[in-house]
Parts: sequence; C-alpha cells; structure tokens
Amino acid sequence: QVLVVESGGGLVQPGGSLRLSCAASGSIGSINVMGWYRQAPGKQRELVATITSGSSTNYADSVKGRFTISRDNAKNTVYLQMNSLKPEDTAVYYCNAGGRYLWRTYDSWGQGTQVTVSS
Repeated sequence: QVLVVESGGGLVQPGGSLRLSCAASGSIGSINVMGWYRQAPGKQRELVATITSGSSTNYADSVKGRFTISRDNAKNTVYLQMNSLKPEDTAVYYCNAGGRYLWRTYDSWGQGTQVTVSS
C-alpha cells in the first residue's frame, strides 16, 4: 500500500504564492510519475502538472509560466510552487503517485489540500 499525503494549502491573496508538498510512503518500489491535479466546486478534476522520475514535466496551459513542479526522488516527495495566483486557481489540490512495487503497479491519491485565492 502506498500512502500519499499533501500539505501546504491555505488562503492567499491574488498575485500571491504558495508551495504545496506531497510525500509518498509505504510499499513504494519505484515511482514513475508524480503529479498534481485540482478540482474546483462543480467542476471535474483536472491535471495541473506532472513530473517523471527522469524529471520530464508537463503542465496545464492555464498554469504554464506561473507554477513549477519539482521532485526529490530520494525523499519520494513532489512540490508545486505556485506564483501569481488567481482566483480561478481556487480548488482542492490532489497529489498522485504512480509506480511499481515488485509485480504490482499502483496509482495512489492523497486526500487533497484546499487552496483558496481571494482578497
């Protein structure tokens, strides 16, 4: 079993910054991809950014140039630096970790952390 725990959400004014962290633990084996997704009220969950074990990144168009995803493979941790935040970034942010332990693949989600951008 792989446990994924997010931290770092909160309330921030428009134009401000936040840094989210996500740590994976348990029967991890090798994590191939870690990523951040978000879900705003009344909307479907959407991809924010992903990063592979080789540090290849992918971003949603809406966050390119403002958000940066990074990863510490030794700590099984992924970060999301969010700058120039907008009210439309308000959502619950979820961390995802996908990988393989022995013969089993997994796709694990955290419980989410709330990010609210408001004046």
